[in-house]
Formats: sequence, structure tokens, C-alpha cells
Amino acid sequence: MQGILNEIDIRSILQLIELGQRTGVLFVETDIFDKTDKTNGEKAFSHRLSSSFRQQSWFVFFLNGQIVYASDGDSSLSRVGHYLHRYRVKMQIDQRQLISLESLNMPEYGYLWMLLEQNIINPSQARGIVFSLVHEILFDLLSLHQGSFIFQHGSALAPQLTTLEIAPILTKMIKQLQEWKQLYPHIQSPDQFPVLTNLIQLSHALPKATVNKLQHWVDGKTSLRQLARYIDRDIVTVAKAIYPYVEQGWVQLVPSVKSNGIYSDRPLDFEDRQKTRIVCIDNVIAVCETVKSILKPHGYEVITLTNPLEALSLVFQFKPDLILCDTSMSELNGYEICSMLRHSTVFQLVPIIMLTSHNRFIDQAKARMVGATDYLTKPFGNAELVMLVEKYLNCSIVRSDRKDTRVVDPTII
Repeated sequence: MQGILNEIDIRSILQLIELGQRTGVLFVETDIFDKTDKTNGEKAFSHRLSSSFRQQSWFVFFLNGQIVYASDGDSSLSRVGHYLHRYRVKMQIDQRQLISLESLNMPEYGYLWMLLEQNIINPSQARGIVFSLVHEILFDLLSLHQGSFIFQHGSALAPQLTTLEIAPILTKMIKQLQEWKQLYPHIQSPDQFPVLTNLIQLSHALPKATVNKLQHWVDGKTSLRQLARYIDRDIVTVAKAIYPYVEQGWVQLVPSVKSNGIYSDRPLDFEDRQKTRIVCIDNVIAVCETVKSILKPHGYEVITLTNPLEALSLVFQFKPDLILCDTSMSELNGYEICSMLRHSTVFQLVPIIMLTSHNRFIDQAKARMVGATDYLTKPFGNAELVMLVEKYLNCSIVRSDRKDTRVVDPTII
């Protein structure tokens, strides 16, 4: 099951999962670009490059139609750290444990189990954290009006800390969202940071104890969402408590900035080649050289690009027959590159293979979501790479001034 959110909403998707008693994971992602352009081709692609974009994803895990766990895709463990604050538990994790957790599908879920096994938190506290995490994620998901989703059947996330029925949660969250809308436009996002702007007026109007609490929490460094986590309250309760002060102008909400600027360099002139052309985008030079050394003896022309931003401005000139792209790069990752290329008609049929260091279903789901043809786990062998490349170049190419007519095997699209 997959689709876009302007055709079906999250509420309906959750209800279908509950009715079907399905086990698996729901992956949801917002549209990447803040600005959209309905024109086609390279012109639209260049316009998108000059705009800022943001990308956010969520995962919800199910067991027989009930929710087991939910995450926003952030593997930094910061959310768990905030929730542990309410139990006066400080995060204590060494480098070895961190590396071990990063290899898991859901690091923060693994961290909760690690704390349980070490008796740092008890099962009731762990279930309380999962309960809060699920409500937080559903609040965000039910607020979405645009984006894409995929539900993948599979084995359940194990072991389970708890399972939550969908219908009661939906009833509660819908009511919260209705209350949340009434706070607009004074409060617009859980990620806004409240800042005291008129301490004198607050001191005259409120008891000293209340002012002290506001000074402690409303410091411009703690978002509404973080505050809700710390004091064990839902986001709507926290927002309604601070709303009168925002309305009076005594407290100001500062937005968080999550967008990244992308630029495109002027493409260079390159001589046309008659060979099958493969572009490898990876910021690790050794990986690029390995790919070239494996594929070049087989007659392929291999072009390696180690700067992902520059790669975006060059691929249109190179017009490769296949693209290999690393998922984990600074400034711009492979998922973002793949999604941006797929928005251009030029690259809608070009095979794009993601190179990843993790063979996890989350990475597979993200690759599929952004339109990747396949993925290859590093380190890979010579034969493995050659076989995968040949599989997706199993087509007839007739070139005329680098304008290709392709007869593509329909099973690989």
C-alpha cells in the first residue's frame, strides 16, 4: 500500500491498517521542496535547485493492527533524552554502545531496551516513553496535508514494550488537533521557541512563582515540544498554558529554521562519448576509485563525482545511462539527490542505484520512496556490482547527439 496524502489522509491509512490487522511499518515523508513548479524538464529542476527545501520522514510500526512504536527518523537519541529528563535520568552512553545502537533499525528503541536491561528505567517508565513518542508522532502525521507514504508488510519490531489500539488514540488526537487550530496564528508549530519579551509586565500581572517558572523554561533555547517532553504534558496543554502570554505580547515565539539552501554551478562542456556512461556520486574517493576499477575493464565509461552539490549541476551535461549514488553524504545525501533527479523528466527512466552502508528495511523504504531503482550494500564485491549494473542496463540504446531512444525491460521500472 502506497500513495500520496492529497488522495488519502493519515487517519484513513491508520484505520485501514487497524481493520486489516496488519503487521509492518508505515513510512511517511513530506514533499521535499518548499516551492513547487508545474513546468517540466531541466528548467523546473533548475528552479528547484535555487529554492530552499526541507525533508522529514516518520515511521510507525504495527503488530496485528496495533501500534508498537513510532519515530520521526531522527537517530540522534535526543527525543529519548528529553523524556528521560522527566524521570531524572541522564543519558549515559559510551562510544561502543553508540556504534552498536547506530547499526539497529531504530536506535532510540534499542536504547530504551538497553536502559531496561541495565535497570536504569523500569518497564512502566519505558512504556510511558513509548506512549508519549507515539502520540507525538501521530500529532505531526495527522497534521500533514501533503507528502507520500508506503506501508510495508513484514515482521514486527521486536521485542515489544507495549501495543496501542489505534481507534482510541485517533479520537484523542483529533480532539487535540481541533484545539490546536484555535491557537493559530499566535502559535503555529510545536517546534517554535518561546522567549520572554516583557518581564516587567509579567511581574506585575503574575505571581512571583509563575514568573520564576516562565523564566526557567521560556529561555529561547527550549521549544514547546521539548517543554512538553520535560514536564510530561501533551503539546496542546503546554501551548494553551502559554497562549495568554503570547497573545498579550509578553512572550514571543521564535520559529526554528530547518531548510537548506542549494545552489547549482554552471555546467561545463564535455566531449560526447559513445560508451555506456555511468556516474558514481560518493564523497569517499576510495569508493569512487573502487567502482571505476571494477567497471572500466568491462567497457563502461565511469565518471566519479565526490561533491554532491556539484554533481547535481553536472549530471544533466553528462547524461549518464546509470547512476550510483551514496546515501550518506554531507550537505546533500543520496536520497535527496535521487528525489531531485526524479522530478526531472530527463532522469525519470535512468536507473539510480543507492550505495548504503546499512542493509536495513528503513534504508530500503527510503530508497523506494524517493524513486531509487535498487540499492547496494557496502562493501560489495566485483561480481556483485557488475551483475547489478548489467541487470539495469539490459536495454537497447540508440544515440543521436546524446538524445537517447531506450527500449527498457519493463520489469525493472
